[in-house]
Amino acid sequence: MTTRPLRPVAVIGPTATGKSDLGVDLAIRLGGEVVNADAMQLYRGMDIGTAKLAVDERRGVPHHLLDVLDVTETASVAAYQRQTRRTVEDLLARGRVPVLVGGSGLYVQAVLDELEFPGTDPEVRARLEAELTEVGPAALHARLAAADPAAAAAILPSNGRRVVRALEVIEITGRPFSATLPRPGPARYGTVLVGLDRDVAELDERVDERVRRMFAAGLVEEVRALEAVGLREGRTASRALGYQQVLAALDGECDLDTAASETARATRRFVRRQRSWFRRDRRITWLDAARPDLLDAALSLL
Repeated sequence: MTTRPLRPVAVIGPTATGKSDLGVDLAIRLGGEVVNADAMQLYRGMDIGTAKLAVDERRGVPHHLLDVLDVTETASVAAYQRQTRRTVEDLLARGRVPVLVGGSGLYVQAVLDELEFPGTDPEVRARLEAELTEVGPAALHARLAAADPAAAAAILPSNGRRVVRALEVIEITGRPFSATLPRPGPARYGTVLVGLDRDVAELDERVDERVRRMFAAGLVEEVRALEAVGLREGRTASRALGYQQVLAALDGECDLDTAASETARATRRFVRRQRSWFRRDRRITWLDAARPDLLDAALSLL
């Protein structure tokens, strides 16, 4: 009797498609453990606004790379790559199936593909960061869109740190930032990529409902608690969807109803960017997340 070799599964796709639940289902059926691939779920205390599964919702399945950063720390794709590859290799060595789950496309590719990490130039970085402070992330994002549309499509306009990094790489290498992104080949570890998506109108409704639930569940209180431990100083965490909008409301720039509607609007835009990013990867087999036999359909791909 032959046994199928162990290989990871990646459950990826846009926000609000149901990736987390399918990831747990697959881990239970395959004898696996979940490895987080959502950049914002790396942060301790950022639970409600990132739709992080509560402990009971994980149904006894170990989850890795959750709650590993303080909100004052800057998330690093390079550090994530090192930590996650170690985790995946440890799970495989122990006979466990790694189930990579998340919608942060660059983080997923950093694990599965050969991703370059160009050097930095402190003078260029300092100048761009000064510009960021002066004119804001949207203006720099517009400059990036003119110089490298593919990179701009993959980076939120509000993510000033990533925009600065992309512009820095363009300036010091003379190449588009997108040229440093991996060209998908055979996925590392023989990983099977399962993509979840839904009808656009349905997904927009799910996003709106998710945002309503987050605010009802205490997102504002969560942001206040994180503010007390340095959220505003966190370059990455303070720009997260929902958190940025609530901070603006706490500053008196808008009311909470506006913060909620802006969170939903920004999330819908982000979903479209995620879809565009993932659809370029021909290795992904896409499933309609609304199908009743979703788990069996995903298992049939392995």
